[in-house]
Amino acid sequence: MTGAPIRITNAMSVDVEDYFQVQAFARTVSPERWDSFPSRVEANVDRILAQFEAAGAKGTFFTLGWIAERHPVVVRRIVAGGHELASHGYGHQPLYSLSREGFRADVLRTREMLEQIGGVAVRGYRAPTFSMGARTPWAHAVLAECGYTYSSSIFPIRHDLYGDPNAPRGPHLAGDSGIWELPMTTVRIGGRNLPCSGGGYFRLLPYALFRAGVRRVNNREGRPAVFYFHPWEVDPGQPRMPNVGALSRFRHYVNLSAMSGRLDRLLRDFAWDRIDRVFASCWQDDGQQGGD
Repeated sequence: MTGAPIRITNAMSVDVEDYFQVQAFARTVSPERWDSFPSRVEANVDRILAQFEAAGAKGTFFTLGWIAERHPVVVRRIVAGGHELASHGYGHQPLYSLSREGFRADVLRTREMLEQIGGVAVRGYRAPTFSMGARTPWAHAVLAECGYTYSSSIFPIRHDLYGDPNAPRGPHLAGDSGIWELPMTTVRIGGRNLPCSGGGYFRLLPYALFRAGVRRVNNREGRPAVFYFHPWEVDPGQPRMPNVGALSRFRHYVNLSAMSGRLDRLLRDFAWDRIDRVFASCWQDDGQQGGD
C-alpha cells in the first residue's frame, strides 16, 4: 500500500519595489525622478503581510536598497512578521549595465544597509529584471565575495527583456563560486521551458492553468516551485504612468484588480515558506551539485 503523496512546501517571494521603478517604464521614468512620485510601497507591503498572516504563509522579500533607505519601516515590518529579508540590489539597475566593480559596490552597499535596518543576516539576492546571465559571468563570484549564500536570479525561458533558456531548471551550484542558484520555476513541455513563477504571467494566464503547472513541478519532478510577485501588483488603484508604450502598459496593468484574489487562492492551494528554509538542504548537503 502506498501512502498519501507528500505535500511539498514551495518558496514564496516578493520583489519589493514601487510601481515607478519597473524596467517596463525605464525609458520614460529615470531614477532621478523617482522621488517625485507618490510612494505606495508601505501600504502595499502591509497588505501583503496581512494576506500572508491570514494564510499562515511566510516568504522572502527581495528588497531594493533605495526602498529600505527611504522606508525603513517596511524592512522592520517584514522582519517582525517572521519573513526572510533579502537583497534586490540598490537601484534596480540591470546587471549588464554595471561593471564587475559597480555590481560589487551595489550588492555590498545593499546588504549592509538591509542588515543594519533589519537587524538580521541577509543571505539571498535576486537580480533586477532577472538580468543575471551570459553577459554577467562574474556575478555569482561577486555575490560570494560579498557574503551572500544564494541567488534566485535566473529565469530559464526565452523573453525579450530577460531569460536564459539553456540554464538549468533546478537548484544548482553556479560554477565554482559556491553560490547556489535557485532559478525561477518553469514547466518543460514540447522541448520548451514555459514560465510558471508568477509576475505578469500569473495575472494573465487562467489560474487553473497556473495551478496545474505548480502541481506538475511538485508531483512529477518532486521539487518546490519558486513564486514571485511585486507589491504594486496588488494595487489596482496606483497612478497610471503617461507616455508608456502599449506593450509595457499591457504588461504592467493587466488584471491588477484580480491579483489579490488569485494570490489568496494560491496561498490556500499550496504550502508556502521562505526561500532560505525551503532550500536549506542545498547548502547543508556539503555542496552537492544539483541542476535540471
